[in-house]
Amino acid sequence: MKIALASPPFPKSLNDGLYWLDRLVKEAVVQQAEIICFPESFLPGYPGMGYAESDRSPESLKSALDRVCAIAAENSMAIIVPMDWHHAEGIMNLAYVISNTGEILGYQTKNQLDPTEDNIWIPGTERSIFELNGIKFGITICHEGFRYPESVRWAAQHDAKIVFHPHFSGSNTYGIQLTEWGAKNNPYYEKAMMMRAMENTIYFASSNFASVYTESASSIIAPDGSCVAHQTYGKIGVLVADIDPKLATGLLAKRFKNELYS
Repeated sequence: MKIALASPPFPKSLNDGLYWLDRLVKEAVVQQAEIICFPESFLPGYPGMGYAESDRSPESLKSALDRVCAIAAENSMAIIVPMDWHHAEGIMNLAYVISNTGEILGYQTKNQLDPTEDNIWIPGTERSIFELNGIKFGITICHEGFRYPESVRWAAQHDAKIVFHPHFSGSNTYGIQLTEWGAKNNPYYEKAMMMRAMENTIYFASSNFASVYTESASSIIAPDGSCVAHQTYGKIGVLVADIDPKLATGLLAKRFKNELYS
């Protein structure tokens, strides 16, 4: 399977986010990818960054999701699109999975919130497995994939060959400009990506924004923990790579003795 990770800029608005989604999907199509994953809370844009309230209304978000479905169908490309979504009890941080025919296959919620996010979103309560072209995959969103490895292990134990990881780390206004992937003085994020793959013997594919001071690159990690490919820091575009599902045995995840920790 050939997969793509999007590294877009921070969208200026909901419509700008849809523009970049369409543009990067088309770039992934040229490289013959079968599925593309966007960063966390891509539509309507990460909370607290000055977006218009009208972009965050239920009607605007539903219209945007309809447009993503149309883009998927027009390009015959499966899309993982992280969104904020209205719920009876508040706003959820989730990622919709759209098939290459534009059908909504379901969504994965962010279930483990960072303490700083408690006033932004409500946590989800369920995990899901998805399937594309006979290959199963899971999704874990930002903080929970970095700090709650159980979210990835659950997917691996349910036969996922790959876990997609939409996330957000970095800034356009302050920080350090990284130069070497996985360097010892980098923030821990890329090292956590390696561990999520290695400790479960599956692929881990993490998508981040292309900010000026990004703290982690969009990266595809092999089941042995090695980096298959990563995006250049701060570079807008798509990262495309082949994965071999036969290598994603889930061996270490399936040897985990769940009964000892119940």
